[in-house]
Amino acid sequence: MPTSQHTRPSASTPPITPQTATHVYKFMSSPVGTLKLVASDRGLVAILWENDDPDRVRLGLATEAPSHPVLVEAERQLRAYFDGTLKSFSLPIDFDGTDFQKAVWTALLGIPFGETRTYAQIAREIGKPEAVRAVGAAIGRNPISIAIPCHRVIGSNGALTGFAGGLPTKAYLLGIEGR
Repeated sequence: MPTSQHTRPSASTPPITPQTATHVYKFMSSPVGTLKLVASDRGLVAILWENDDPDRVRLGLATEAPSHPVLVEAERQLRAYFDGTLKSFSLPIDFDGTDFQKAVWTALLGIPFGETRTYAQIAREIGKPEAVRAVGAAIGRNPISIAIPCHRVIGSNGALTGFAGGLPTKAYLLGIEGR
């Protein structure tokens, strides 16, 4: 997956202006609150929660572009998911993270609609069976909530555990999927 470079302005770096933004965004209302959809020209970069911690997913400067084709398609597919008519997202994805995070997020994409996996199962799947806690941390930084289904990962005892959108939202999403 291509990655983007993010730099912070310093005293010797000119400030970033909206004309140099690498991301575009739009907001959409949903049954789980207002979502912020973020894209690049390569694909969907993030689906962020209404009260998301700004340090959870760090993005560069973005400008509002509600008619950007990736954002329009992401909203269409999310609406179909919430309506119960979409079981699999087919969006171009442009996530930025470490190789380990990308391996975890790619494993999440393999969890079928209506099924769940444990953190330990994901750790084994990526060939790092001892890295259960690191898998949990990577899942917590999943930038593309819902479409990269981190809500389908549960505790080894079957309990719902940590979720950036909140446990009631996780339960709601699993409910859409018949879990």
